[in-house]
Amino acid sequence: MTSKVMVGGVPVGGGARVSVQSMCNTDTRDVAATVAQIAALARAGCEIVRVAVPDMAAAQALGAIVAQISIPLVADIHFDYRLAIAAAEAGVQKLRINPGNIGGEEKVRALVACARAHHLPIRIGVNAGSLEKDILAKYGGPTPQGMVDSALGHVRLLEREGFEDIVISLKASDVASTVAAYRIMARTCDYPLHIGVTEAGTARMGTIKSAIGIGSLLLDGIGDTLRVSLTDDPVREVETGLDILRAIGLRKDGVSVISCPTCGRTQVDLVAIAKEVQRRVRDIRTPLTVAVMGCVVNGPGEARYADVGMAGGRDTAVLFRHGERIRTVRGAHIVDELMAEIQRVLAEKQG
Repeated sequence: MTSKVMVGGVPVGGGARVSVQSMCNTDTRDVAATVAQIAALARAGCEIVRVAVPDMAAAQALGAIVAQISIPLVADIHFDYRLAIAAAEAGVQKLRINPGNIGGEEKVRALVACARAHHLPIRIGVNAGSLEKDILAKYGGPTPQGMVDSALGHVRLLEREGFEDIVISLKASDVASTVAAYRIMARTCDYPLHIGVTEAGTARMGTIKSAIGIGSLLLDGIGDTLRVSLTDDPVREVETGLDILRAIGLRKDGVSVISCPTCGRTQVDLVAIAKEVQRRVRDIRTPLTVAVMGCVVNGPGEARYADVGMAGGRDTAVLFRHGERIRTVRGAHIVDELMAEIQRVLAEKQG
């Protein structure tokens, strides 16, 4: 088990549930836009959010942002230790830095003293694309072991100051390298690990790469917090991260929609029905399983394990609850009738 750090009120490591993060793509100096995006992320289920702090104007905006949001804020800092100190004093709950590029031992010492005074953890974020020249020369390029060596070098800078509230990330755009690096690190130290595949791409490929990389690590018991990196709306990162956790059983909140791939027996537009049901249940947080099946071959069997489900017929559908048939519905009303039954189940669970 890894050690535990607190990011505001969110525990990371130490057996706590895996938390979901994202990063704003707004200009941090635009307080209103950044607060609005963080609110949208929080509604989607984001538990920790990060913002870029490229200059002092951005650092000075952090206090106003922190005052208006409901989830912990992480300041992403590079090169200038003064930005990290300003962010800490503005009230952020975590710093993301590379101690090696902050500018020397005295500056690291000042930064650590500030983080300690404000009870802030520090994430050391190592990316395969920005490893030190000596490590690249040693290994002939970016390798999993090189990423680990880089991170441990940064860790030692903090440990020399007696600072151990540390989270580590080791990210590459290559899934296999990312997974290998985290597996090495998990055997090497017990600091909490922030997992993810960086620069994963647009929604389709980025989701696939993230699901494989993050899912593989989580199934190995590796990872304490995660971020899915997509070239898309950050809200989609959060939704994908939560879906990964639900798919492997680490989150039970929300609706799990199971649906068949269709075949020549299907006589309803199951693709459209499944998509519409998935859209309508997206914001439900009560644990629920809904089966959307194309015909009676698999429908009743799958519906037996679902809270509510449907099996298609000829422009009709039979509704089930825990495998027990309720009624038959027709045509354009199939989704509405299924959603009405879902609402009845929710009312029973909540009442």
